[in-house]
Amino acid sequence: MNPVSSCDPKPAPLRGAPRPRVLSGMRPTGKLHLGNYMGALYNWVRLQSEYECYFFIADLHALTTDYADPSRIGQNNIEIALDFLSAGLDPGRCVIFRQSDVMQHAQLHALFSMFTPLGWLERVPTYKDQQEQLREKDLNTYGFLGYPLLQAADILLYKPDFVPVGADQIAHVELTREVARRFNGLYPGEFFMSPEAKPWELPSILEKARKLAGEPKDSTRTDFSAAQMYEAAQQTKKLSPFGRREILPEPQVLLTPSPKLPGLDGRKMSKSYNNHLMLSAPPEEIRAKIKTMVTDPARVRRDDPGDPDKCPVGDLHKVFSSEETMLKVYDGCRSASIGCIECKGWCADAIVTAIAPIQEHRRDLEKRPDVIRDVLSNGAQRAIKRAQPTLDEVQHVMGLR
Repeated sequence: MNPVSSCDPKPAPLRGAPRPRVLSGMRPTGKLHLGNYMGALYNWVRLQSEYECYFFIADLHALTTDYADPSRIGQNNIEIALDFLSAGLDPGRCVIFRQSDVMQHAQLHALFSMFTPLGWLERVPTYKDQQEQLREKDLNTYGFLGYPLLQAADILLYKPDFVPVGADQIAHVELTREVARRFNGLYPGEFFMSPEAKPWELPSILEKARKLAGEPKDSTRTDFSAAQMYEAAQQTKKLSPFGRREILPEPQVLLTPSPKLPGLDGRKMSKSYNNHLMLSAPPEEIRAKIKTMVTDPARVRRDDPGDPDKCPVGDLHKVFSSEETMLKVYDGCRSASIGCIECKGWCADAIVTAIAPIQEHRRDLEKRPDVIRDVLSNGAQRAIKRAQPTLDEVQHVMGLR
């Protein structure tokens, strides 16, 4: 398999330093297709060896569009968990959990909704787009409008250093950064003395602090709180010794490689277009579907030369085929020495070979449902351990603790 083999989703941590934290999730829409796998899961598997990773099944997000008929959500959770594990996510190297098992997500979302401007949510690009695509559903709900805010809560709850996304998803992370910025402005953390404080500024700040506290003129008191010292520093206009701890650090985008993976009709692979190839589909189904795939429109007849760079089948070859096969594809297509049927057959062979180990692992896991249950239960406990301290801090500065 040759997908994004030359790309590296680092920056890598320094040797011996704590691993940077990464957080990402995926809505449970059933079994994953190849677009889901190459667009996210393939990279997650590689990130878990470099980062402290939290990966979750976003079943609360599923309710934002499927609230009227949630009958499939439970089984979809199981299907996506099976795909996570069979594709290589290792619960010994990352935390895998179900969003609804960690109710701190919903609690933080509720707190964020108290101060987030409505206009921020209405301007999210996918809000109007999805309403157009899902006209058959009543999406005039706060849940649908507020899903980006729930997404912000999902992320900030774990204070990750990075959120892995493709280039087309950077805008989604910006709202999270804006929410963190607004929260930190409204609810600043404690002040602290900087290790870079200028010692000659401290006597005048202490003198002002004593005066503000009503101390006698001959007082030598120095045990003032950071907040008292900061107020004194403000009045003396000497703020350099101080900093303010941010409770919710703004996460950074971690750009991960996402190869072009077209569907059977040449558009982006998607279940909504019904042009997808399932990661768990049997070989005969994959071969049959690939035979129906659109090709370079320049190849009207068998002896017309084509260009794999203008062909959706060629794009799949670039992701799944070996260099040897790619050479045959380019030479044969451009010289018209091979037909599209033969080229599609090579493509199907490459895909079937690439996902065979994943499918074998999945079949084994399907026989042991207790494994999925234990992984999600253990993952929820580990996620709660990380999430609760953040929620405690937020509740404290918002006056709830």
